[in-house]
Amino acid sequence: MAPGTLVHVGEERTEKPKITIIDYDKDNYQERVVETVEECFPFKDYPTISWINIDGIHQVDIIEKLGKHFGLHPLVMEDIVHTSQRPKMEDYDNYIYVVLKMLWFADDDTDVKAEQVSIILGHNFVLSFQELEGDTFNSVRERLRNSKGRIRTMRGDYLAYALLDSIVDNYFIIIERFGEIIEDLENKLIENPSPETLQNIHDLKKEMIYLRKSVWPLREVINGLERTESPLFQDTTFVFLKDVYDHTIQVAETVETYRDILSGILDVYLSSVSNKMNEVMKILTIIATIFIPLTFLAGMYGMNFSYMPELGWKWGYPAVWTINILIFISMYMYFRKKNWL
Repeated sequence: MAPGTLVHVGEERTEKPKITIIDYDKDNYQERVVETVEECFPFKDYPTISWINIDGIHQVDIIEKLGKHFGLHPLVMEDIVHTSQRPKMEDYDNYIYVVLKMLWFADDDTDVKAEQVSIILGHNFVLSFQELEGDTFNSVRERLRNSKGRIRTMRGDYLAYALLDSIVDNYFIIIERFGEIIEDLENKLIENPSPETLQNIHDLKKEMIYLRKSVWPLREVINGLERTESPLFQDTTFVFLKDVYDHTIQVAETVETYRDILSGILDVYLSSVSNKMNEVMKILTIIATIFIPLTFLAGMYGMNFSYMPELGWKWGYPAVWTINILIFISMYMYFRKKNWL
């Protein structure tokens, strides 16, 4: 297909997309859910700040209509509906396009899920596109509703920062939960390593790789926003972007630390299994060593020769048992003295 062709790439969905509009300034605020995308068009020219959020990008006609009215490049609209994008930032002079991953835990509280979030910052509007309904933006909405902090007095660039900050802050919840899982895994490894433990280690390593792929490119995104010369960003907002960048670095370093810890846990597991096997082999070797002289005596007196002096001796049988018991006791004491038992 030609570049800019809108085809949804991702999990197939049938629910109707939800379109939410929040329009505000220092003194006024309105929030509503609209039925058609055409109801969003007038907000492009409003002097207030308008945040248009779309939950569900599988109906590409909605994205196309909104994109054409707000002057989005066809390649940007194509990236919005392709859910496998790498986190990135693109400056188109009259607007800035940012795409990143929003992460959360599934119901089992161990499996990380992700959805692509696209954010477009214009002169007096912010457009956000999500795959699913439900996000980490509730804190931002509450601050807007209650006029908490400086968000209602700032321009759209501060709102875009707030959305990015809420996504990055949610990463801390993810890695904190991973820290608890890794700690439990270490305890299980010490108490009783099992094949299930090995499977858990491999699952966590895969989750860390996925988390790293989502976090590391985000450093370049935030760094690019910090260095941009776009008039869409005020100088006062760059200070807050630097704080998001620091958080991103912290998350990335924590992910690398967890990866190193998991590699160490895997080595400990393999060593533990190897030591356990060595203990078993040591016991079997000691048992075999004890029975070598006993087997020798049994084999020697099991020979069918007619003229063996001890065969006709009255105390021969008790004597053999006595010798066997003495050999067993002496070898057992020798092994105990060497701390092999």
